[in-house]
Amino acid sequence: MTSPSLHPFDLFGIDTLLNDEERDIRDTVRAMSDRDLRPHVADWFERGSIPARELAAQLGELGVLGMHLQGYGCAGTSAVAYGLACLELEAVDSGLRSLVSVQGSLAMYAIWKYGSREQKERWLPGMAAGRFIGCFGLTEPDAGSDPGAMRTHARRDGGDWVLNGTKMWITNGSVADIAVVWARTDDGVRGFLVPAGTPGFTAHDIRHKVSLRASVTSELVLEDVRLPADAVLPGARGLSGPLGCLNEARFGIVFGAVGAARDCLETALAYAADRTVFDRPLAGFQLTQQKLADMTLELGKGMLLALQLGRLKDAGRITPERISLGKLNNVREALEIARQCRTLLGANGITLEYPVIRHANNLESVLTYEGTSEVHTLVIGRSVTGVPAFR
Repeated sequence: MTSPSLHPFDLFGIDTLLNDEERDIRDTVRAMSDRDLRPHVADWFERGSIPARELAAQLGELGVLGMHLQGYGCAGTSAVAYGLACLELEAVDSGLRSLVSVQGSLAMYAIWKYGSREQKERWLPGMAAGRFIGCFGLTEPDAGSDPGAMRTHARRDGGDWVLNGTKMWITNGSVADIAVVWARTDDGVRGFLVPAGTPGFTAHDIRHKVSLRASVTSELVLEDVRLPADAVLPGARGLSGPLGCLNEARFGIVFGAVGAARDCLETALAYAADRTVFDRPLAGFQLTQQKLADMTLELGKGMLLALQLGRLKDAGRITPERISLGKLNNVREALEIARQCRTLLGANGITLEYPVIRHANNLESVLTYEGTSEVHTLVIGRSVTGVPAFR
């Protein structure tokens, strides 16, 4: 005898924690994602390419690019609403959420937070509309978790700046119209706006990925790139500039990882209900229900954590340590949920007919980028002990 089933979020009453505007934004992004993105994402993943320009235009029309920023064509939504949009996009694929978060929380946020009025007016409206794509050049081949070790440098030459260096693992890099590039100078780390096509500036796609294949990932090379004085972001000096941008993007990951995990669990629940094993549904076995119950618990806890951090951010009380809590927990648990769901699907779990292995592969990258689990562990450890253990 069976009884009506509940969605995992219903057990936690998640909808009761959202206001009407947040639910409307979530539902709008979900509908667009299901209609325009989900039918194609497995093919994009398999081919290792996406129609980035077309997607940027669609996402700009939807209003999710820089949606949490104020002015310059941005919607100015709450942090929670932005997080819910990231959740729905990553429920389709982490690469699609990456496109949006790099555009809005890294490239656009850097210009919005640290740029001059002229820089904001020049770039932000077009980026919000999806006419311009941006990327964020911080990570280097030998400087990931330790951005202070960057080798890219900029020197003054008369009234100009001349940049040399290499950036690695840059989302949107080869399709970007504008790159925010961080470089070492005699005045500390500074941010520069480097338009595509600037002499000496090239971007090359990174091939042979088995993760984040529905995403553009590039290497940026700067060889005597000459920029005018007004290319520098005037409001950013030192590593606090790029690290402030990373905290914005990490916040989106806190919600996004929940979306990937939700999609895996929904897939496993539907599969377990339909799959017959030993003349009964797979969902009717105790070991199966233990896995599903454990995953439901961790998914709901991750969602509650994300919402709490969103409320704190909207109240101006978010801190880097709190974002580290969310990124560490939610990505780690989402990856474990994806792996467990793969076991429930058996051999079917390794095909792109189902989204589970794709999410699992993507989450392996999400676990590492924008702060590895080890780095976030040490951030939390420093917070609760007062003793730094990075070196």
